[in-house]
Amino acid sequence: MRLARFNGGRIGVCLADEIADITELCGIDPNEWPPVGPLRLIRDFEALRPRIEAGLANVARLPLEQARLEAPVPWPSKVIAYPVNYHAHGREMQADYRATNQGFFLKPSSSVSGPNDPVELPQVPGREVHHESELAIIIGKQVRGLSRDDWRDAVFGYACLLDMVVRGREERVFRKAYDTFCPIGPWIVTADELVDPTALEMKLWVNDELRQSANTSDLVLDIPGMIETASAVMTLYPGDIIATGTPAGVGPVSDGDTIRIAIEGIGEMSVPVIQGEQGATDVFAQSYVPPIIKQN
Repeated sequence: MRLARFNGGRIGVCLADEIADITELCGIDPNEWPPVGPLRLIRDFEALRPRIEAGLANVARLPLEQARLEAPVPWPSKVIAYPVNYHAHGREMQADYRATNQGFFLKPSSSVSGPNDPVELPQVPGREVHHESELAIIIGKQVRGLSRDDWRDAVFGYACLLDMVVRGREERVFRKAYDTFCPIGPWIVTADELVDPTALEMKLWVNDELRQSANTSDLVLDIPGMIETASAVMTLYPGDIIATGTPAGVGPVSDGDTIRIAIEGIGEMSVPVIQGEQGATDVFAQSYVPPIIKQN
C-alpha cells in the first residue's frame, strides 16, 4: 500500500492514478497540532488496515496529479542517519571511517519537508550545498534492543529521502540541520510491498545529469545492522526515520536546479532548489572548497 499525506495534512492511499482519501476513516484530524496523526496511523496500522481496505470503494477520490503530496511523516521523534555507508562515497570524501565503526547522527524533525517543497539554500557565501540520495526506513512500532534477525518486525515501510548538507568540516548535524534539508516522499510504501529492500536500485539526477547510481546491496552497514545498532542505543518509535546513507556522486546544487531521486519499488520525487534569504551564520564565514575525488 502507498500511503501519502496531501492537501493540508489529509491521508490517502495512492492507487494507479488516483488518491483515495482515508482521513476520516482513520480518525485523523488534519488540523491537529502537533501533526502526530500519521504517527498514530503507523502505530495502529495493522488494526486499521481491514477498515481501510473495506472502505476504499466508498471514500472520496481525486486524480493523483491534482493532489499536492506532503511529507508523509511530518513530526518524527527523530531522523537517524548513517554517515559514510558506501565504500565509494567514503573514498570520494577521503574518509577513513565507515558507518560500521562510526555510528549514526540525528537530523532534527524540523528539517523534514515534502516532495513538493523546495530545498531552500541558506545564505552561506563561499559554501556549497550538496545532495545526498538515500533510502528512508520508516519504523512501525516501539522497539529497543532488537536483534538483526528480527529487523523486519520494526519496519513499517520505505520512502525516498534527500539528506542535504552544507559541505565543510564543522559539526555534521549543524551542517545538515537547516529547514528543508530532509525531503521525504513521495509516499510511504508499506513493507509488505517490497520483497527485498536490501537490493534496490537508486538513482539521483540534478536537472538531466545523472549524479548518483547504486544499489542498497552495496551498503557497508546493511539494513538489519542499522536497525540493530540504532535500537541498541535508544528506543525507536512509530514514525522514526532511518536514513541509510548516500552512495558516491554527491555534488553541489544551485538556485533553479531540480533534484530527482528514484528508488526501485518505491517511486520518485522531483524537488526544486531555490535560494533562500535566511541561514547566515558566522560559523560558515570561512570559505571551504571540498576536496572530493570522484570515483570511476
